Amino acid sequence: MDTGVTDISLAVSPGECVLLCGPSGCGKTTLTRMVNGLIPHFYQGDFSGRVKVAGLSVADAPLHRIAGCVGSVFQNPRTQFFNVDTDGEMAFSLENAGVDPETICRKMARTTRDLNLEPLLGRSLFELSGGEKQKIAFASAYAFSPSIFVLDEPSANLDPDSIRTLKKYLALLKAQGKTIIIAEHRLYYLMGLADRIIYMDCGTIKARYSSDEFMAIPEKELASMGLRSRTPGAYPKSLFAPHNPKTQKKLVIESMSARYKKEPVIENISLTARSGQIIGLVGGNGAGKSTFIRTLAGLHKKERSRITWQGRPVSAKKRLAASYLVMQDTGFQLFAESVTRECMFGLKNPDTGLIKETLENLGLAPLGKRHPHTLSGGQKQRLAIAAAMACGKEILLFDEPTSGLDYGSMLRVRNLFYDLAARNKLIFVISHDYEFLGAVCSRIIRLHQGRIVKDYICPGTDF
Repeated sequence: MDTGVTDISLAVSPGECVLLCGPSGCGKTTLTRMVNGLIPHFYQGDFSGRVKVAGLSVADAPLHRIAGCVGSVFQNPRTQFFNVDTDGEMAFSLENAGVDPETICRKMARTTRDLNLEPLLGRSLFELSGGEKQKIAFASAYAFSPSIFVLDEPSANLDPDSIRTLKKYLALLKAQGKTIIIAEHRLYYLMGLADRIIYMDCGTIKARYSSDEFMAIPEKELASMGLRSRTPGAYPKSLFAPHNPKTQKKLVIESMSARYKKEPVIENISLTARSGQIIGLVGGNGAGKSTFIRTLAGLHKKERSRITWQGRPVSAKKRLAASYLVMQDTGFQLFAESVTRECMFGLKNPDTGLIKETLENLGLAPLGKRHPHTLSGGQKQRLAIAAAMACGKEILLFDEPTSGLDYGSMLRVRNLFYDLAARNKLIFVISHDYEFLGAVCSRIIRLHQGRIVKDYICPGTDF
C-alpha cells in the first residue's frame, strides 16, 4: 500500500470526474481508500482530520452505509470477488444489502443491457480474461447504482480494446451525473473525461489542474513529474542493440500446445529465439499469452511440445530450473520479511553487490528494510523484477511488468531489461503497455486465439 498522505484538503463536486495522478507510492491509493472507507475501517494507522462522503463522516459511519454511496473498482478485480460465477458476483452487492429479488432482477437486467455484458452471463469467474474480470467488477458496483465511483488503476492489466470499453463505461457514468474519482498512471484514455487533475507526490497534493491547464503542460514537463504521456505511443523508440549471434544461446519451440481442462488455449506454436533478445508478447485478453509463458516455464501440466535449448531437449522440469517467471499479480510471489531479503529468497549464494545495484537502479534502495506487502502496487512490481535480476536464471519471463508503474519507473525497468539482455539473458515480456514495448523490445510476437499471427522485428515497427 502507499506510505500515507499528509495535510490533504480536497473537495469534489457531485458529477465531477477527478483524476488522481503522480509517481508510484505518492499516496493515490491511500486517498481512494479514505473515500470508500477502507481507511480507517479496514486499513489501520494514524488517522487525523475529517473525511465526509455524501454527508457521512467516514470515520464514524459504518462501512455498509459508506458502501451504499461509494462503489469501488480495484486494480486487481480478484481481490473484490466473493462468488465463483459472473451472475452471482454482479448481484452480490444487492443481495448483501437485502434488496428484494424482484428489484435485483430488474437492476441486473439494466446493468447487463447498459454495459453489454450478455456474453459474460453464466460464466465461471475463474475462466475469464483479465479484461472480462474487470468488466464484472465494474458491473457489480454499477448494479448497486451508488452516487460515487472510486477506481484504482482500473486499466493496469487491460488490452487496448478493454481500455476503450472502460472509457465508454466512465462516459456513461458521467452522462448519469455520477461522481468519479480515479487513480491512474495511464492518462491518455482519460483526456476529455477528467474535469480536474490532482497531481500528488510524497503523500501530498502538489498541484491542481483543470482539463485545459493539464493539456497545456509540455510532454517533457510531464515526464519530469513522473507522469505517463497523454498520447499513446509518444515515448522514444527502443534503443536496444542486438548481440553478436555468435555469443547467443538458441531456444527452439516446436508445436507447443496447451489445454485448460479439455479446451485448447494455445495450439501449434513454433518459434526460435536467442539469448540477448527482448521479445514482447501482445494480443487481446485471453489470447493465450500467459499460458504460453507458463508452459515455457514448465508450469503448465496439460502441454505438448518439443523444446530445445542449445540443441538439447529440455523437459518441463529442466525449463523450470532454467527460467524465472514474474507473475502479473506479484503478491503471489513475495515471501520474505524485507525488500532486500526478497531478492535473496531461495538463493544459495546471492550476489549482494548485484542486488544492491539493482535496488538502487529501481529506486527501491531506501525501502530495503520495508516488508514487501507494505509497498505500493508499483513498488511491488519493481521488487519482483529486482528478484528476477538476482536469480541468475537464463530465461526470464514477465507478465505485465509495468502495470501500476509511472513514467520514471517504466524507464528504470526498461534500462534493467537492457542490462539483462546485455548479460545474455533471453527475455519474454507480456504487456498491453505499448508505450513500454516500443521503448524496450527487439521483437514483437502477436497471439490471437492461441496462435501466432504476427512476428516482427523492432524498433520502429507499428505493432
